[in-house]
Amino acid sequence: MRRGDTAGAGNTGSTGSTGDPREPGGLEGTGNLAQGQVRRLMLHGAGGAVTRCRDFTATALTDWGWLPGATPEDRERAEDVLLMVSEVVTNACLHAGGPQQLVLRHSGGRLRVEVYDASPAAPRSNVPRSPSLPGGHGLMVLDRLAGAWGSAAKDDGAPGKVVWLEVALPSPPPWLRGDAPGL
Repeated sequence: MRRGDTAGAGNTGSTGSTGDPREPGGLEGTGNLAQGQVRRLMLHGAGGAVTRCRDFTATALTDWGWLPGATPEDRERAEDVLLMVSEVVTNACLHAGGPQQLVLRHSGGRLRVEVYDASPAAPRSNVPRSPSLPGGHGLMVLDRLAGAWGSAAKDDGAPGKVVWLEVALPSPPPWLRGDAPGL
């Protein structure tokens, strides 16, 4: 299967995981960084969804040590995550009646982003477009920046789907590396 394809509970992409957070290799959990954390932002009928989701994600990335980033590459990786969140939420706004919920799952140096919507239609690329033309590049961005991504039906049987993406932490935060000032 290649990125963006759908299959039952998720997409194997390049991670080897089914993409289902309930299965081994999934990212379910709450608690501290070692055990994982889950953050949810409910969006039903909320205006400004893209900005709200970016801000919510930036706060989580700061709390989890992805921002401000120890190196320029780390900062770029965190900015890539914010761009991908914007793209997935924008796609939900344009093609799926709007996002219902954003879920961030952080565990074991990995981040999984999930955007829930009410449309059962899987994301699909439009006809190839010139990169110089505006719009229509969201899935191409995911192909290039995400470690894996895909979509799955909601596991509670409700109508709609979850579009998800996964990325790896660029490098450990300073407090885990032991090079933070005062350590």
